[in-house]
Amino acid sequence: MSVRIHVSGPAAVAVDFHVPQLVDDLVASSITGLDPALWGPEAEAEASKRLGWTEAVSVSRPLVAEIEALRNDLLVQGIDHIVLAGMGGSSLAPEVITRTAGVELTVLDSTAPTQVGAALRDRLDATALVVSSKSGSTVETDSQRRVYEKAFRDAGIDPAGRIVVVTDPGSPLEASAREAGYRVFTADPNVGGRYSALTAFGLVPSGLAGADISELLDEAEAIELYLATDDADNPGLILGAAIAGTSPLKNKLGIVSDGTHIVGFADWAEQLIAESTGKIGTGLLPVVLDPASPELKEGLDDLQIVRLVKDADQFHLIPTRGHRHDGEILVSGSLGGLLLTWEYAVAVAGRLLGINPFDQPDVESAKVATRGLLDAQPMPKAPAFVDAGIEVRGTASVIAGVDTVAAALAGLLAETPADGYVAIQAYVDRLSLPRLAELRDAVAAKIDRPVTFGWGPRFLHSTGQFQKGGPLIGAFLQITENAAEDLAVPDRPFTFGQLIQAQAAGDANVLEQLGRPVLRLNLTSPAAGVSHLFDAVG
Repeated sequence: MSVRIHVSGPAAVAVDFHVPQLVDDLVASSITGLDPALWGPEAEAEASKRLGWTEAVSVSRPLVAEIEALRNDLLVQGIDHIVLAGMGGSSLAPEVITRTAGVELTVLDSTAPTQVGAALRDRLDATALVVSSKSGSTVETDSQRRVYEKAFRDAGIDPAGRIVVVTDPGSPLEASAREAGYRVFTADPNVGGRYSALTAFGLVPSGLAGADISELLDEAEAIELYLATDDADNPGLILGAAIAGTSPLKNKLGIVSDGTHIVGFADWAEQLIAESTGKIGTGLLPVVLDPASPELKEGLDDLQIVRLVKDADQFHLIPTRGHRHDGEILVSGSLGGLLLTWEYAVAVAGRLLGINPFDQPDVESAKVATRGLLDAQPMPKAPAFVDAGIEVRGTASVIAGVDTVAAALAGLLAETPADGYVAIQAYVDRLSLPRLAELRDAVAAKIDRPVTFGWGPRFLHSTGQFQKGGPLIGAFLQITENAAEDLAVPDRPFTFGQLIQAQAAGDANVLEQLGRPVLRLNLTSPAAGVSHLFDAVG
């Protein structure tokens, strides 16, 4: 079998308890049989149109030759730089596929104006843009498409020869793209975005970038039969029970890559888990860690560690880097096999948690708030105070009576519930400020709680659902910047700078309305602000 899972401790108890019942209930074969009743009557309507991912390997096979032919055509024209404009499920799978394959794909899943501007200046004469949006109306992707169309035209390049569209059939993007003469790939509409790794959304940009997508489908096909079988050795049932069946529920999953050849898998799994399970006040919070992360040193009672390893059958017998504890879930396998296994496992987890794993009811709230701010264009709320060029705003419980960033941070951490977590949201150009990602470990070392980190606005299409629809136990540190340059969105009444600031403010407003503590730090001088922020954390 191409996927191996080793469980011990509470995870093993959960597997022993739940898997026999899952087998008796024919859950695996029912998922493969497209049975929408598995998740209860309230989920049935949505589930009836969201199980196409179980057939993705066979449905996607004919795409391989088309994608490879298009790649060859582009290469003959000297076009060898692929940029992907997509968010969430449209970008995270291609990112892990291409990084694991060792091929270059520029993933543009940001609205930071300097990051978009840098992408536009990078080899435009040799660039093809993949515009990937299931709905065809994603504001980030639409904005990126518009600015690339203008850049191509300004350079004397016909966009029709440079833009490839991936979308659902019948979407507004499909209609406009065909009218413009763009190459269009339509995906199975019965697959939700976060389950779309093995559909056109995962395969088109990855294949155009040079990844061996035929081999990826082969890897998934090798595990298909096992995942569809009602058997106690089914890795999808085992993993689903291990992550969602512990009692009491370990509702935070620390995902650690340690020795696996797969690069960036945890970032893809983060969206699949958080957006699928984080709703109606429950869910599983994925926390992307590395082998030296502070959360692993002592262990937390509500944190279940899932370690991605080279060989799950042997790994528990040999020494490893960092800290390991009994009770970890060890997972190994091929990339294609793991993508499909995790999709089955999360569907199983939804059944055990009593939720619909195919909807995302709370994602829209931040989008509505953003649209309202873009339409109204209000003046920014004055900061409570400014410390070393960092403008500080936030909920009263966090910033009342303080006048330094360090004190405000201490106030936020003090507001974190005993069973909660801290979420760091960085709405900045991550290429210019990569050090910000290290803030996660620095904060985790200060508080005995899990800490997540997300680049905005991409996390809105990932952990954003859990943050609003899951247990309301998060404390939120939001970081924005005054960008050195702004960039207009062609034929839209806003710039990229205004868009990303509205996305940050809109999300913060929703979280505050839910009663969550939020600390908002705007870096007026980004590089200096980052240094001061690390000093404030201590």
